[in-house]
Amino acid sequence: MLRIVDRYLARELLVSFLAATLILLLVTVGGTLADLLQKIARGRIPADLLLALIGLRTVDALTTLAPLAVFLGVQIAYGRLYRESEMAVFSASGLAMTDLLRPLLILAVPLAIVMGTISFWLAPAAVRQSQSLLQEASRSLIVAGLEPGRFVELPNNDGVIYVESMNGDGTQFKKLFVASERSNDKDATTNLNVITAASGELFHDADGSGRYLGLNDGFRVEAVLGQDNYRLMRYERNDLKLQDSESDSSADSVKRSATTTQLLSSQDPVQRAELQWRLAVPFTTLVLILLALPLAKSSPREPRYARLLIALFAWMIYNSGITLGRAWISQGKLSPWFGFWWLQVPTALIGLFLLWRSQQLPRPRAPATRVHAPVKP
Repeated sequence: MLRIVDRYLARELLVSFLAATLILLLVTVGGTLADLLQKIARGRIPADLLLALIGLRTVDALTTLAPLAVFLGVQIAYGRLYRESEMAVFSASGLAMTDLLRPLLILAVPLAIVMGTISFWLAPAAVRQSQSLLQEASRSLIVAGLEPGRFVELPNNDGVIYVESMNGDGTQFKKLFVASERSNDKDATTNLNVITAASGELFHDADGSGRYLGLNDGFRVEAVLGQDNYRLMRYERNDLKLQDSESDSSADSVKRSATTTQLLSSQDPVQRAELQWRLAVPFTTLVLILLALPLAKSSPREPRYARLLIALFAWMIYNSGITLGRAWISQGKLSPWFGFWWLQVPTALIGLFLLWRSQQLPRPRAPATRVHAPVKP
């Protein structure tokens, strides 16, 4: 049975945690949206995948946002109670500092389980789904924004492209026209390039990343605007390279998309660092909650966000240690058996020490001695 004060504090913590999570998500989604829109404008990502990629990247970002959100949530909730003297009332009623851990555990334990699920399963699945969508989009001209019977501008103002007809999956087309102009800064001239083809298809190179248009039976015209030295070539086969698609196949994405089973059986230091990172996420949530409780203690006369700034500084140090440890494990400088315990255990001990110290009553000051002047008879 939960006490009334436990339910009250748990409700305050939950509301502050959700508010902090919402604010951090808005910041993250804003940055993700700006990045995706830039890539869409450059033609690296199809516009139809915008919302799906935002959702998938948000799931992956929760492994970093949620521990910070709960850390800030404790600071906001308990800091308000200290400023409004509600904690003084609880203390006068016999509620010790350690009794505040009970409502924290009500939030911390389920959240740690959820974060473990996201870290080991949902986040890698989201990265894999994002890679699958991008790979599928790179295999179709339709998904990339090319419509039959319509002139479409190429990314980065490289010209226009037109196809008369296209098959259902967007890999084969007929009657293509491409026109582009490029400025030459050396002699201040503009080069004109026109390509036509009776038919063609979209294909990838051996590694699956480069995209090419295989053109059949066409003409290519090269010229300099304002001059009459046009160059006309007729070809039977011509391969035109398209701008590389956003395949998301970097080493960081590959390790983040690996399943936990693959990480457990891998001897690669990079994969082992990823496994330790996933294991550290739920424990980071518990450690930060333990550290946030004593840091939230303040007096009513303190500035409103003074303790919050101190807490953010502490989180920055902790997060920098996590990043540094991840790099050390990836480079083989730190054994995977150490993981992040070398950072989490001292941080937890510091939180316990601050919690113990916050319960200690201040020592009474010695009364000041007064010197009495002798009384004259």
